[in-house]
Amino acid sequence: MQIPHYTKIHNRFLLNGLSYDREGLKQVAYSFIKEGDRYEQYMGDFLMDWLDQSETIVLVTSGTTSSPKRIRFHKQAIVNSAIATGEFFNVGVGDRALHCLPSNFIAGKMMLIRALILGLSLDLISPSRSPFHKNHKSYDFVAMTPMQAFHSLDKINQIKTLIVGGAFVSKSLQQALLRTKVNAFETFGMTETLSHIAVRTMEDPNSEFRCLPHVEISQDDRGCLIASSELLQVDHFVTNDAIEILDKDRFRLIGRVDEVINSGGVKLHPQQIERKLSELLSTHFFIGGVKDKELGEKVVLALRFSKTLNVQSIIDKIKSFDRLESYEFPKTILILPNFVETDSGKIKRKQTLAIEPLEVLDL
Repeated sequence: MQIPHYTKIHNRFLLNGLSYDREGLKQVAYSFIKEGDRYEQYMGDFLMDWLDQSETIVLVTSGTTSSPKRIRFHKQAIVNSAIATGEFFNVGVGDRALHCLPSNFIAGKMMLIRALILGLSLDLISPSRSPFHKNHKSYDFVAMTPMQAFHSLDKINQIKTLIVGGAFVSKSLQQALLRTKVNAFETFGMTETLSHIAVRTMEDPNSEFRCLPHVEISQDDRGCLIASSELLQVDHFVTNDAIEILDKDRFRLIGRVDEVINSGGVKLHPQQIERKLSELLSTHFFIGGVKDKELGEKVVLALRFSKTLNVQSIIDKIKSFDRLESYEFPKTILILPNFVETDSGKIKRKQTLAIEPLEVLDL
């Protein structure tokens, strides 16, 4: 039976230092499914689907703001995405890459496909918060979440090119990465666009992104981004991400329209407030809206409890912070026992705000 060209394995591809042909990789996938840890089982399931004879494959969205959706994609579009990433970041045959992301979502799946198609030497490890713990190897290309990057700052110079996605990069993390030698980028994308379609370097202003060459953008009547890419077989995909278009291939990310807080008639994007507060706070936090008799909704600052949390220090910092407009200041601080997150680490704001707080402090 003829092997579909889009699922051929590059002859320089290595997985944990070993070379595999198609049948060998199927055996690896089967072993992962039967005997592997959870992240290996996800990888095994995806590999089996990728290596079958079908021209398409089903991917599942992260479910950050709604229930996860199953979407069918052409495998050739996924290959095109991998090649485009390799060209944009100058990653190619023989380069070393680290796979430290969950394999059940698009970012982890695309790291594997890039390695298969581009001929990378890929190390697969558990997607922990500290992927460089006891790892002294150097890599040409690594993708991480902001939390992983934060917990790897002391080892970040082991990476040549780093892409960070899944959540926005805080000002403090951006400045920390600028102080290192790593060539770091924040990415913007989603399952529906087969991973990132826009990036920004750490030198760029926070929230300003440049589209990859194969991507075209426009806006709908809500001001939300519409993405198109013939290469990715994406045709006018409408997002819930409000943007400001700066020119034909650059935009400023404002926030998600489905998370807007209407406080006294003023519509506020939590992400904009978070970007400002990220210059001030290094603790785990997010901005949300809760019902209020006077304002309709009021802005609240949600903090994740920890033994080292100094709430009074945070209150003092916020009260003296001059970067917030008067209506952006949190009216209340909620100390929560934990945050509800997707498997990919994104905070589910509404579900988290429904948790009974350990403490409520009015400002």
